[in-house]
Order: sequence, then structure tokens, then C-alpha cells
Amino acid sequence: MSDTPVLQGNTKKQRYESLVAALYQDVFRYAFWICKNKALAEDLVQETFLRAWRSLESLQNDKAAKAWLFTILRRENARLYERYRPELVDIEGQTIAESGENEPDNKMDRELLHNAINRLDSDYREPLLLQVIGGFSGKEIAEILDLNNNTVMTRLFRARSKLKLEFGLDPDTSDENETDEAK
Repeated sequence: MSDTPVLQGNTKKQRYESLVAALYQDVFRYAFWICKNKALAEDLVQETFLRAWRSLESLQNDKAAKAWLFTILRRENARLYERYRPELVDIEGQTIAESGENEPDNKMDRELLHNAINRLDSDYREPLLLQVIGGFSGKEIAEILDLNNNTVMTRLFRARSKLKLEFGLDPDTSDENETDEAK
């Protein structure tokens, strides 16, 4: 994590404003990855920062601010689905418009990767997203998810291996193939 203090200022308002300015984009990016909906991500981020404002005094260490906000965000998302009851719609006779035929390859690749990550079990997906999107180390992820560091590292390894298999790469030999091709 960054060594730059994010809670600058003497008043609660100044400290909060510096926290939002420093970490809003990271929190929004993680929220969007979790829920895959911009409007919902904005709502989650807003609720996250509201809860952060209410308990700003409990944040003792500036270096823990990002992890603290990510934890609040994950809990807010869980609360949302505790009370969420989807409306069932009869899809008989509905048609799905085909889209994306004319999109660039890299957007399609990004979508394929995004879908592959979303198909991972949450035990593997959450640590991977915290590492890739949040930029957290294994130790920090372990603290956020309340897990052992070795468990986190194993889950990260398995998540990457599952993604390699999903894309037809052999997780054990993909590095060897790359070095053979470089020779």
C-alpha cells in the first residue's frame, strides 16, 4: 500500500475529504468489479463512504484506509443481497438481441477474461480481485478476508491456474512454453 497519508487535516471533514479524494477511484473500480453495474457500484461506493464518515474515528492507521474501505464495501454488497429479492420474469417468447459482433478483439478478450473471473468460486475470485483490482499484497488480502496468508496464496495460485485452464493453457507448463518460444 502507499506510504502517503490519506487522512490529512485537523478536522473530521478535512480528513474525510482527503480520504475520498485519495481512494474514491480504487473503491469505485472494486465496486464495479463486484457488481458489474455502474449505477449499483456508485450506490455501493456512496454507502461505503457514508459508513466511513460515521466511523472515521475508528480508523487508527492511514495505511489501513484502503483495506478498511474495501471491507466496508464488501459488507455493503453482502447486505444488499441479504435483502434483495429478484423479481422473476417469464422469459418465454423473449428474444435476445445479438450484440458485440463489431467490437474490437481486445474488448472481447477483456469480456472473456471478466466472465472467466466471474465464474470462479468466490473463495478464489475475491482474493484475485483484491490483488488485481485493489493492488493488495497477499498479507493484506489475508487481513481483509480474515484468512491465513498461506491460504490466500494458495487460492491466488489456484485462481490463476483455473483461468489458465479456462483459456486452454497448461498451468504447469505455460511458463516453460514461453521460455522455449523466446529461445
